[in-house]
Amino acid sequence: MACTIDIDTGGTFTDGFFTRDGRVETAKVLTTPHDLTECFLECIKAGAMKFGVPVEDFLYDAEVIRFSNTIGTNTIIQRNGSKLGLLLTSGKENLAPVRSHEGQEPLVALDMVLGVQEAVTVNGEVVRAVDEAEVLRVAQELIDRGARCLVVAFANSDRNPANERAAKDIIKREFPRDYLGSVPVVLASNISPRSGEVERINAAVINAYIHAKLVRLLYKAGESLRGRMFRKTLLIGHNNGTVARVAKTRAINTYNSGPAGGLLGAEWIGRLYGVRDLLTADMGGTSFDVGYIRAGAPSYTLAPTIEGFPVNVPMLAIRAIGAGGGSIAHVSNGRLAVGPQSAGALPGPAAFDLGGTEPTVTDADVALGIIDADYFLGGAMRLKQKKAVDAIEEKIARPLGLSAAEAAFRIKQAVDEHMGLELRAVRQEAGFASDPLLVVYGGAGPTHCCDYARIAGVKKIIVTPFSSVFSAFGSSTLDVGHLYYRRVDVPLEIGGDMRPVSNAVASMTREALRDLRGEGFAENEVTTSLELFVRADSGAAEVRIPAEPGFSETPSGQEATLQRARTALRPNGDGNSGRIVLSAVGLRARAPVPHHSVTRCSPTSAGVTEAVRGRRPALLREGGGRAETFVYDMARLAPGHTLSGPAIVESESTTVLIQPDWTLSVDEYGNCVIEEAEKE
Repeated sequence: MACTIDIDTGGTFTDGFFTRDGRVETAKVLTTPHDLTECFLECIKAGAMKFGVPVEDFLYDAEVIRFSNTIGTNTIIQRNGSKLGLLLTSGKENLAPVRSHEGQEPLVALDMVLGVQEAVTVNGEVVRAVDEAEVLRVAQELIDRGARCLVVAFANSDRNPANERAAKDIIKREFPRDYLGSVPVVLASNISPRSGEVERINAAVINAYIHAKLVRLLYKAGESLRGRMFRKTLLIGHNNGTVARVAKTRAINTYNSGPAGGLLGAEWIGRLYGVRDLLTADMGGTSFDVGYIRAGAPSYTLAPTIEGFPVNVPMLAIRAIGAGGGSIAHVSNGRLAVGPQSAGALPGPAAFDLGGTEPTVTDADVALGIIDADYFLGGAMRLKQKKAVDAIEEKIARPLGLSAAEAAFRIKQAVDEHMGLELRAVRQEAGFASDPLLVVYGGAGPTHCCDYARIAGVKKIIVTPFSSVFSAFGSSTLDVGHLYYRRVDVPLEIGGDMRPVSNAVASMTREALRDLRGEGFAENEVTTSLELFVRADSGAAEVRIPAEPGFSETPSGQEATLQRARTALRPNGDGNSGRIVLSAVGLRARAPVPHHSVTRCSPTSAGVTEAVRGRRPALLREGGGRAETFVYDMARLAPGHTLSGPAIVESESTTVLIQPDWTLSVDEYGNCVIEEAEKE
């Protein structure tokens, strides 16, 4: 019996999406911040229980396990990564990330940055090679000061990494792998071959800072799986839309990999409906993450910022704000504020009764009667409504002179407005040609979607049956893949010398086939695609464009690519005329692994009243009282069912609030389509 397992760890919950012979099950367990492998395994156990099989049998039958995690994010936030030693070109020491950020410790201590005499020109010519004695002296000094990893980031290594590689060879000869006290050596040119010296240093430092902790936990997870009869290779989610085994995973590529999976799940939903413009909204326990699909392409950034540090490693673009179910409400200078601080999984919202005393968004939803305290996670976790009300009463209602109910409503109103304005800003940034479809997910997302969608001006929402574990579902759509980049810096022109491009593509193709053979794939299973980084000769801003294989070999291919580049650069004020420079070329290689496939269902003949679970009083309007509101069981809603708000739809993992003037219908895929009613 073939199984697929996809796990995504968030700040509060760890989510699982499981398939077994066409059947789909989901699970949510509390995240264990002290050791993410614990919640990883507990989530798999919960999935096995859903199918009624021992976990060993479940794992033995598993064809693929994909794991997206927050190890990198947590390590940077908590500042508990490796102690680093940083070797920079002499005179460039001031570029090191040694300053505190938002009151936190720097990633690299000031006394752990040392210079090395070396020089490479901007054209890639080595004019001063590294001196072996100096490299050894500097490395030894950093190790003596406590370095557990060395980062080498020399100027212009994106043009020519020869000096960085020579420094690594020197260090490794002195401190071989089996030598007591040996430390890893990370080269900036291996992490990013793109321009931007500060960004390249930051990328290498971040990668090295989180590497040891990530590898330790992921190998531990892999060993635990093998001890429970899993026969395949654990695959790790990347923020570029692929998965790969641990040995082929760069630590920096795991940052934000969960939200990236959700964005690609939304892309899959768009293809299902033939829709090319979509907004995505993921409200979990800790944050509200927003992305978009425009003209069929997911939002992407060439210059992301990781926890305040600019880097030049391209990745899917997700905007996050501190607005989730666990976001803490507080009164500051007589005004209510919600977030960005989160109660997380521990101590969690007051209603969790795990030690949390601060009121959160989830507490407000419980106090308002929107979330059923006795049916949270399908009843697997009983909440304490009185704890929620008491926390709101003490921390919010009394200071503001409100009733607890009014204070709870204000909390919900504040977080909805914050999310709605952020969603509206991203919608404007995307510049859609048509009204976008909003795909809503995260455990708390469906509970708030009508309100933040209204503020953002969005009129149509999709909530899937697995929306509360949607990033794990998105992971299930991913294939094994790798991205490779080469710096080329050649004019993009018809009839120009494109041999550097052809050579780079050939080199990357060989590397990709070698790596994917190592992952167990034959050459005929591998597909590749090209992407180019181009800029106007007079400008610094790069854009990314797709390119056809072999485009550089023919005048027609060069002409088509040049026109595509000019079109892409035009919004930046470039590209109408003048020379276009091809800065770098990238190759994306993929090999398929098993995925979930959706089936269409016929409309039901049963009435929607068959799905009614009952009624409960809920406060949904400002200044109004609690009104008896119909509660529906999502598991009993079927294609063809429709209902109008106000209504509450409950599943084992989320609660969907349908506000007045909104309707819900279930389509042929089992998805809930929520639409704002037309105003008369």
